[in-house]
Amino acid sequence: TLVKWDGFRNPREVHLKKVTFRFIADAAAQAAALLAGDVDAFPRISTRDVPQFRGNPRFEVIIGGTRAKTIMAINNRHKPLDDVRVRRAILAAVDRRAVIEGGADGFGVPIGSHYVPGASGYIDTTGINPYDPAKAKKLLAEAGVKLPLELTMTLPPPAYARQGGEVIVSELSKVGITVKVQNVEWAQWLSATFGGPHNFDLTIVSHVEPFDLGNYTNPNYYWGYDSKAFNTLYDKIKTAADTAERNKLLGDAQKILAVDAVNDFLYQPQFPTIARKGVKGLWKDMPIFCNDLAAISWA
Repeated sequence: TLVKWDGFRNPREVHLKKVTFRFIADAAAQAAALLAGDVDAFPRISTRDVPQFRGNPRFEVIIGGTRAKTIMAINNRHKPLDDVRVRRAILAAVDRRAVIEGGADGFGVPIGSHYVPGASGYIDTTGINPYDPAKAKKLLAEAGVKLPLELTMTLPPPAYARQGGEVIVSELSKVGITVKVQNVEWAQWLSATFGGPHNFDLTIVSHVEPFDLGNYTNPNYYWGYDSKAFNTLYDKIKTAADTAERNKLLGDAQKILAVDAVNDFLYQPQFPTIARKGVKGLWKDMPIFCNDLAAISWA
């Protein structure tokens, strides 16, 4: 429980005298707590529980964007994934909207690079690697890949990864790519997939950092991308003094990552918040994960 501090620099802007946080991990219990009136708001509630609140006059459903990027990371070190034609084939075989429906219950916006709508300098790159299974088969043939191509997909615990992985495995099978799924816990994923030996071909994770393009300049990062062109461009982004110039460079950076098909950039997650009618000031969009209590009040 947090209590308002009158010594705050502008206490009149803080409308709530006391706020109590309840930590509820179980999705069904989250919805039950709202319906019972035990909590007044629940940010980032389970997407599967949203339908029961739509149309309920007691509640407001708030759907907002984030700076998170849900991707299927591709190990650029492994053969034949080091061939851009194979990576492009994988991207062409996967329908982003089907992954959003299956992995995120429809709560997502398709992206084509490691950048999201709402971020400064964003451009739409989804047309660079569109869903096209016929093209995927052609690219695999051009790359001389013997089918079936066998790959391993290592999945951490979140539902978006496990459920989205099922969709992608099914779609890749249609173009001759057989994927073996390995479900692991976070500790194992962090030590052996993200870190350590990077023993994966494919993995699904949501990168929640607001601005993390710099990870693509590190050849030792877990997806193993190494591009002098991108590194040079990113140096220019870091030193650009003019906003318009910087935004143009950011657009160029997004294009490079999309053209190089570094990863399968899937979607920007949309996180739902459910609140009792009368609660004001809850964030709709979340550039960072924050519950801004100073902005909240009762109508």
